[in-house]
Amino acid sequence: MKNTHVVLVFDIGTQSTRALLVSSEGKILAKAQKGHHPAYISKKSGWAEQDPDFYYQNLCRVSWQLRESFPEIFAQVEAVTLTTIRCTSVCVGRDGRPLRPAILWLDQRRASGKPRMKPWAAAAIKAVGMTKTLNLQYQKSHCNWIRENEPDIWAKTKKYVLLSTYLNYRLTGRMADSTASIVGYLPYDFKNRRWKKANDLVRPVFDIPDEMMCELVPPGAYIGSLTKEAAEDLGLSSKLKLIATGTDKACEILGLGCVSKKRAAFSFGTTATVTFTTGEYLEPETFIPPYDAILPGHFNPEIEIFRGYWLISWFKKEFAQKEVMEAIETKVQPEELLNKRLKEVPAGCQGLLLQPYFTPNLTMPEAKGSVIGLSDVHTRIHLYRAIIEGINFALMDGMRHMEKRGNFRFEEIRVGGGGAQSSEICQITADMFGLPVVRTQTYEVSGIGSAIPAFVTLGVFDDYKEAISHMVHKKEVFKPDKRQHAVYKMLYEDVYKQIYPNLAGIYEKMSKLS
Repeated sequence: MKNTHVVLVFDIGTQSTRALLVSSEGKILAKAQKGHHPAYISKKSGWAEQDPDFYYQNLCRVSWQLRESFPEIFAQVEAVTLTTIRCTSVCVGRDGRPLRPAILWLDQRRASGKPRMKPWAAAAIKAVGMTKTLNLQYQKSHCNWIRENEPDIWAKTKKYVLLSTYLNYRLTGRMADSTASIVGYLPYDFKNRRWKKANDLVRPVFDIPDEMMCELVPPGAYIGSLTKEAAEDLGLSSKLKLIATGTDKACEILGLGCVSKKRAAFSFGTTATVTFTTGEYLEPETFIPPYDAILPGHFNPEIEIFRGYWLISWFKKEFAQKEVMEAIETKVQPEELLNKRLKEVPAGCQGLLLQPYFTPNLTMPEAKGSVIGLSDVHTRIHLYRAIIEGINFALMDGMRHMEKRGNFRFEEIRVGGGGAQSSEICQITADMFGLPVVRTQTYEVSGIGSAIPAFVTLGVFDDYKEAISHMVHKKEVFKPDKRQHAVYKMLYEDVYKQIYPNLAGIYEKMSKLS
């Protein structure tokens, strides 16, 4: 490979839209970013909505920023890719325009009904103890809430799609999406990579007509050339093509080089996740499917902590005004100041533990956030470290559970997301899990992962293995401290694992007050 090749990656997160010029050597040659202000709109408590075209407009802004600031590199772009947040749904009318604001992944509204299961199906689901989980899936589905509460909107909806699908449509005129992007309470058959058949056991959980769903394509496929309008809006040539990739999390996994069972991929983002790549269909929980990986023929089993590193933002807002003011004066991020203070507090926070389920997951539907062990020795920095450790303990739950279900053991952890920028957090993670923690050449790992399938499709690399070897590079390795690990192992086994079983009943009673 004698010449450098360039792909333009659009990466839409909860907090911002980024445009990255990524080289075939795995370098971020240039970057433009536009914050989402506001990140979402809450018409009612717990709601999180945003105009779908808000994201398209931000795509245009960051694209032009790159064109104007880096014209020479921008002119070398050979293809475009798009990766977005997951589980963010859009109702599209017959004219191709949104009928209502998009409902974001962190929206907490719930449908009130239950799936209309046939008696034999309901009995089978009850027999395996999954009735409550499937009912919760039904209630969390945006389509069911819209059907119940906005029937006029649902009646006008021609296509019910994810944000990635809608933006693909805005860019190319084709209502299509990658199978590795379909994450969001939809009737998708992950095992067979197609929409569920009408007679599928759990189809009633998300009973959306086939004609309302998008066309599916594999990762790496050409979705289409940019329309004339989109090309003008973005400052690009209409000859450029959009290549299918996957969700931001799927791209992170690939961008970290986690393509085997040996490597766990941790995302320290707004949602914290632990996942890996496997060639077998392995459900992390019964009736909870593994998502489609970008790597052909593979899956990404995953455990989510819905409000993972969102807790850092919460802490910063509620308890860190001192660091916020100092950050303004010193022109550094408040998180950087807070992370430097983590060493002031010993492992285990002198008996302070936090359970991070500010938003419960499907396997712990009653869970809430909790802080246990407070005493007069504890400060707000103890609480800050307890948040970091609590997120990791929750990820440890998920990691151990997947190892048990798959009958294997991880040998290495690779980290991405905003929290991975902190060396202190990386070291705490290594100590807690007793495994080496690897940080790669850039924290923009989803951008790297989104570019990889594009370069393979363009023929720059023969396959994904070759692409990863050229584009993913170890930068730092954090090795675990055995003595610290022993402390964390005891806390996890003897204390943390006991919290939810003992408090589940109390959480359920408290939920009636919220």
